Amino acid sequence: MTATSEQTDSAASPRVPVAATVLSEALAPWVLVLALSGAVAWRATEAVLPTIGWGLLIALTSSILPMGVIVWGARTGRWDSHHVRNREGRLVPFLTLIVLSGVGLALLLVFGAPRMLVALDVAMLACLLVTGAITVRWKVSMHAAVAAGAVVILAVAYGPAAWAGAVAVAAVGWSRVRLGDHTLAQVLAGTVAGAVIGGGAFALLV
Repeated sequence: MTATSEQTDSAASPRVPVAATVLSEALAPWVLVLALSGAVAWRATEAVLPTIGWGLLIALTSSILPMGVIVWGARTGRWDSHHVRNREGRLVPFLTLIVLSGVGLALLLVFGAPRMLVALDVAMLACLLVTGAITVRWKVSMHAAVAAGAVVILAVAYGPAAWAGAVAVAAVGWSRVRLGDHTLAQVLAGTVAGAVIGGGAFALLV
C-alpha cells in the first residue's frame, strides 16, 4: 500500500466525534440533575448546611444512586452502555429512577423540605413518568429532556438570566444527533417534554 492510498483510507475513515462525546458526557442527565439539586437547594434555603443536606438528598435519589444502577447494568452486560442506547434496555433504568425519585420525594415531605425542593422532585418525577411512557414505543432523548427542564426550572428559580442555558440545550441536542444516538425528532420531543412537563410542573408548584 502506498502513502497516497494510506492517506486516502485515513481520510475516508469516520472520525471520532470528540466534541459531541464530551458534550454528551458533560451534559448527561445525571450530571445536570446533580448540579440542579444544589442550585435549587441554595435558592430555596440560601444557607450552606441546608443546601448541602437537601441537595444531597435529591442528588442521591435522583442522580447518584440511579446512575450507580445504570453503570452496574452496563458493566454486567444488561444494557449496552451507561447511556442505555437500546430502547428495550431502558425499562429497568426508568423504573429504578421512578422508584428512587419517589423515595426521595417521600423523604422530602417527611422531613419538611422547603416547597421549592418538593416542587423540584415532583417536576423531575412527572417528567420521568411521561418520558418513560413515551420510551415504551419510541426512544425520546433524556439528555434533551433533562437539559430543557433544568433551564426552565432555573429560570423560574433565579430569573430570566437562566434562559442563557438554552445554548446548552441546543449543544446537548446536537451532540446526541451527531453521535447517532437520537434523531432530530427524538431530541426535539425530549426538549418539549422536559420544558413543558418538568419545567411547567415546577412553575405551577412553586
